[in-house]
Amino acid sequence: MEVQSGRYANSTFKWIKNEYAIRFAYEATDKIIRFTDYKDIKYRSRTVFSFHRPETLRDLLRQPDTIRNNMKHFPPLDTNGFRKCQINAINNLDQSFADNRPKALVQMATGAGKTFTAITAAYRLLKYGKMKRILFLVDTKGLGEQAEREFLAYMPNDDPRSFSQIYGVRRLKSSYIPNDIQICICTIQRMYSILKGETLDEKAEETPFAEYVTAESKAPKEVVYNAKYPPEFFDCIIVDECHRSIYNVWSQVLTYFDAFIVGLTATPDNRTFAFFNENIVSEYPREQAIVDGVNVGEDIFLIETQVGKNGGFLMKQLIEYRDRLSRAKRWRQMDEDVNYAPSQPDSNSHSHFQRKSIHYAVPAQKRSSQDADFCQDGQPCRRYCANRA
Repeated sequence: MEVQSGRYANSTFKWIKNEYAIRFAYEATDKIIRFTDYKDIKYRSRTVFSFHRPETLRDLLRQPDTIRNNMKHFPPLDTNGFRKCQINAINNLDQSFADNRPKALVQMATGAGKTFTAITAAYRLLKYGKMKRILFLVDTKGLGEQAEREFLAYMPNDDPRSFSQIYGVRRLKSSYIPNDIQICICTIQRMYSILKGETLDEKAEETPFAEYVTAESKAPKEVVYNAKYPPEFFDCIIVDECHRSIYNVWSQVLTYFDAFIVGLTATPDNRTFAFFNENIVSEYPREQAIVDGVNVGEDIFLIETQVGKNGGFLMKQLIEYRDRLSRAKRWRQMDEDVNYAPSQPDSNSHSHFQRKSIHYAVPAQKRSSQDADFCQDGQPCRRYCANRA
């Protein structure tokens, strides 16, 4: 269909004598809409959520060049104050944008400066790519506050002003998005509710992402066209901790906007690679960060206990259990005494024995009356032993 549309766009009309050029083309079915801007160098069609608003097309016609063409002319990065891993990520991002690749993944170890890298990329996209608005997506309120502080404090190398003095930065706290702001920081939960036309209490953004309502726990209300914030509202979306934010119901936030998508994560998995079409512009694992002195390594201590070495015996008693999903605690009576051999690692009771053995390693003078598992002679005892201290 794209080829056929191209033939139509480049054909001549019999009764029109003036020179003309068709700038935009759409191909649509009842399931999908594709859009092409013929002014792009090496133009190609892309999927969009809906047809663009007339005023959007008018504004595109008034621009001296397209965003995709602008991004083919990024100036060299002033590397003063940047780490090598950040320089590599930004340069590769520039090339990815220049190649008109819609998605890019920045994999960088925690503490190596992912947010600083993303802010630098956003600055270059606004200044040199001539983007009008960028969405910085997070999955918790705390991460949003942290990102806001870093945006406000960022000082570019080529301008004496701070980022926030050059461009408007706003962390969204309601369903209103100002038109004169270039950087919008928002939780994916809030943006999802904005697109659905619903309100969201700010306290809901403090809920851990994994516990929030998802497609698995509740049938989602699909995102539909929002006239206040049409798909062309953002030109780029930067997704922090993207390995948690790009699946199921949440992916509707990303596919709604006609925008480039940049993912940030320290721990990608196969689904993350697939979502970003394996366009990995930065691979900087934790091990390399430690070698480079960016992160600090750790010493690993292997603790050998009597139980792990010789086994043990656990008398029938009440055992505390915790549900892995609800985290609820409950007590359960063991059915019988348990005899343990050293060859039984990784079982629940073996782990219980290990914890008890390490607990007993605390010097006797440091024990208090609150230590629940000692007899008066300092030896392990059953929970309701008569000789309990």
